[in-house]
Amino acid sequence: MGESVVNFTESLLHHHSDETASQNKRLKDLYSDSIEEFLGEDNIPGEWWALLVGWELRQLWSVCGIYIVVAIFNSMLSIVTQMFVGHHLGTMQFAGASMAILEIQNLGLIVMSGMAISVQTLSGEAFGTKKYDTLATICQKAIIVQLGAAVVLSSLYWYTGTVLESLGVWSAISDPSQIFGRGLLPQLFAYALIFPMQKFLQAQYIVYPLAYAAVGIFVLHSILTWLVVVVFNYGLMGAALTLSFSWWLLVIITGLYILLSPSCEKTWTGFSTNAFKGLWAHTKLSLASIFMLSFESWYSVGLVLSAAYFYDPDVSVNVASFAICINYLNLDLTFMLGLSTAAIIRVGTEIGSAHPRVARFSAIVVNATSILISIIFSAIVLAFGPALGRAFINNEEILKAVSDFTPLLAISIFLNGVEPILSGVGIGIGRPGLVILFYGCNYYIIGLTVGYCLAFMTSLGVAGIWWGVILGFLVQTLTLVILIVTNWNKMVSY
Repeated sequence: MGESVVNFTESLLHHHSDETASQNKRLKDLYSDSIEEFLGEDNIPGEWWALLVGWELRQLWSVCGIYIVVAIFNSMLSIVTQMFVGHHLGTMQFAGASMAILEIQNLGLIVMSGMAISVQTLSGEAFGTKKYDTLATICQKAIIVQLGAAVVLSSLYWYTGTVLESLGVWSAISDPSQIFGRGLLPQLFAYALIFPMQKFLQAQYIVYPLAYAAVGIFVLHSILTWLVVVVFNYGLMGAALTLSFSWWLLVIITGLYILLSPSCEKTWTGFSTNAFKGLWAHTKLSLASIFMLSFESWYSVGLVLSAAYFYDPDVSVNVASFAICINYLNLDLTFMLGLSTAAIIRVGTEIGSAHPRVARFSAIVVNATSILISIIFSAIVLAFGPALGRAFINNEEILKAVSDFTPLLAISIFLNGVEPILSGVGIGIGRPGLVILFYGCNYYIIGLTVGYCLAFMTSLGVAGIWWGVILGFLVQTLTLVILIVTNWNKMVSY
């Protein structure tokens, strides 16, 4: 025990005293080795646990902190637009815009961000092996493929109302959705450019410029939306086009950084005709990346669509109240997916370095962190339930519906703090296939089936769908716990 403590202490001191990057890397590896040995000891003194947890939290937030900032502020662009529409254009317009954003825009977002995952994978490998000249080609290849995908998806944007009506949405909702959806069409092509560029930078660990751009564009977008919607009264189309314009500003700023920044001198080698080679292979890799992201994102999207099937004197109430709740749930999910990404990286890295005890400890810390954060977020939702809806709209009927959904939202937010992190750990220990299979079975077969039965066969109505969602969350969480414990025991024994 004494030798492990000495090694642990020496590693800690050296880790903080070294200045050079190469030495830091070696000492970081040594530090993990020391912790692996230290965690194998019995009766570890209590005072050391605080240092261990602090070290792991630093590793965790260094991986996910900036990514969460970028993702949250990018997501807030659509939410700010919905807030201005709800307060200044009316209930039906808010319901229509929310339906277009949560259904059609989310489809484009899922496809484009999912396809861009392959850019980070390929670019990360190229950057790690110092093949810097290939990064630009990878990024350009992805942009070409994703622009093609945007052309394919553009008809859905243009005919948003027709698509929604074919899915059973009332025309009172689908008509304003069509106006808003057409205004979002330029945004779809901005997605095709921005996500590969962001992954190109992230693969090189250039993340702070992305955060600065995300925050700056958010502030500018809020001002522009106020001018367009409130001052000049350009309506739904003006709000949608402003949202698209803000995303194009993000594209321009990020593109200029890549072209002009010294940080990208080695990796941005100019435009190349090689980007047109192997497009089909890249397309197949991109399609595989979309699959799991779709499972996560479209589950909540289905909630809003289902709410449109319930007719009441004002059909917009169900859609609007559900949309408000889903916006908060999606923000929380965005935050938790950042932690999930950190779990994948931390657990996978430590297992790959033959540190199963450190990997287990990392998984425990990230889950405890996410649960604590989820408890805080859930408490905020319960405490400020009525005010949550008022941020979007002042319609009392919708505010009452949001208030009624608040307990369900709080439960879902709490479960969001467990399930995505466990999914990340499951992927980190090398079981992504089973994680995806569980998603399909638990969310779509069990959760939605039970939800629809409760909604249409009992007096619960639209709330029954949400109870089905919660059941899907619970079953998914349980199966992931079983998967992780079983496979971890096998891994450790091996």
